[in-house]
Amino acid sequence: MPNKSPGPQIKDKDQYEALRDKGYSKEKSARIANSKGAEKRGGHAKKYEDQTKKEIYAEAKKVGIEGRSKMTKGELIKALRTN
Repeated sequence: MPNKSPGPQIKDKDQYEALRDKGYSKEKSARIANSKGAEKRGGHAKKYEDQTKKEIYAEAKKVGIEGRSKMTKGELIKALRTN
């Protein structure tokens, strides 16, 4: 029986590794690397640091970050980036 690596089957291993090197979670890296046409999308959003806390809070609410009402702007940004 051949050795199988645990976890999801990654379609674009180079992209997955690049995302992991940037600090993305395994789950998020796999989701992006396995999505069709991911290399052509993204990069159009404003940086979190350039947004207001209210805008960042709304994004955290949309994603479902727990405990967001007590978080500072920096904590919200960190939670969104590691989600």
